[in-house]
Amino acid sequence: MAGTGFLGIVLLGLLAIIGSTHAQLQMDFYAKSCPKAEKIVKDYVNKHIPNAPSLAASFIRMHFHDCFVRGCDASLLLNATSGQSPEKNAVPNQTLRGFDFIDRVKSLLEAECPGVVSCADILTLIARDSVVVIGGPFWNVPTGRRDGVISNVSEANANIPSPFSNFTTLLRLFNNQGLDSKDLVLLSGAHTIGLSHCPAFSRRLYNSSGPGGVDPTLDSEYASNLKANKCRNPNDNTTKVEMDPGSRNTFDLSYYTLLTKRRGLFNSDAALTTNSTSLALINQLLSNPLKFFYAEFAKSMEKMGRINVKTGSEGEIRKQCAFVNS
Repeated sequence: MAGTGFLGIVLLGLLAIIGSTHAQLQMDFYAKSCPKAEKIVKDYVNKHIPNAPSLAASFIRMHFHDCFVRGCDASLLLNATSGQSPEKNAVPNQTLRGFDFIDRVKSLLEAECPGVVSCADILTLIARDSVVVIGGPFWNVPTGRRDGVISNVSEANANIPSPFSNFTTLLRLFNNQGLDSKDLVLLSGAHTIGLSHCPAFSRRLYNSSGPGGVDPTLDSEYASNLKANKCRNPNDNTTKVEMDPGSRNTFDLSYYTLLTKRRGLFNSDAALTTNSTSLALINQLLSNPLKFFYAEFAKSMEKMGRINVKTGSEGEIRKQCAFVNS
């Protein structure tokens, strides 16, 4: 019996260690150390995002890309460290915007509470608050993340899902982060806002197996419109295209409706309809009120925001988001 009791204590200890990173994230983490922190973030977002609503899409994408590489530790915000090319330089991150916005929020927080609020939490809060400002869903953001000190371009290229990926690859990359097929469908729903550039999908228009090089899984009328009015040649690297045409600043179900009409812009969008489980979820979302999507999306966002977070004495609290502390 004594041995059994000892084993129980050991198991409890192991469980405590395994769960510690999640346990140390908590709502209102800065309530005592920087009571105005979340209000400072929210007020700045409320003031500036209405004048630049497209930044909401960039921030949610930035948060997503950050969490998929070394966890949600703001490693994406770093410039080169120890001569290593950073995540910022990875192909999926080269069109991200808003780094200066984050730096300004960080400056306000440093003035209020020096060395207290992490860049990882700032990014997570800005992503949520920006989506709320444009009328999208609210989700809880427990805080207490600490900042990473390593940023590696090759890790970003290897771990961030590509717009060219098929369903199998997408699911593998999500599973690697502790996310499942439901999270894949729900988080892809963020494509309901924002813009893309032609290189992310032009091979579907010019270098596929269908007539005229068009991807046969892409609606022919939509493809013709894109070729005639947007990406007029396969070498166009600058033209911006709405991911959810007609409602790119509205967080709605239109993206999923387009998927069922073979009008998803990316191969990775179209891939969601090639799996029976993901297709069933898409149809479920479309058959329910918008608030159902909002509630489910919120759960997946909070789950993503917990990926491999650094807490306690791990990492650091950067003084500037683009640089590790000296």
